[in-house]
Amino acid sequence: MPYDKVSYWIDMADYDLKTAKAMLDTKRFLYVGFMCHQVIEKLLKVFFVFQKDEVPPYTHNLAYLTELIGLNEELSDEQRAFIRELRPLNIESRYPEDKDRIMQALDNKNASRFIQRQRSCLNGYKRS
Repeated sequence: MPYDKVSYWIDMADYDLKTAKAMLDTKRFLYVGFMCHQVIEKLLKVFFVFQKDEVPPYTHNLAYLTELIGLNEELSDEQRAFIRELRPLNIESRYPEDKDRIMQALDNKNASRFIQRQRSCLNGYKRS
């Protein structure tokens, strides 16, 4: 049953957000971005379960998940931009040719902004 995974994903999203904060404190900005991507991915999968009453597909593509659950139309331009901004932080940061480019874009200010946005998303899900 897909609902078994929901509390796990919410708990892990909370854990991932705390991990992102720990990485920010140690200036490991690449991992801040990666963990923030993980938070949003898990929350979108929770939303998928509530929308579709089934297990979401195995994917890390945030834009694809928002499309599958019909969330694109409800997202603001700023939220859609944030989803696009997070995308390379999951997959591309794992490859040497992209890592340096991504690391240059991630500084304390940007990483802190990611975490703040994640907190508001996670708090919204916990209230639901």
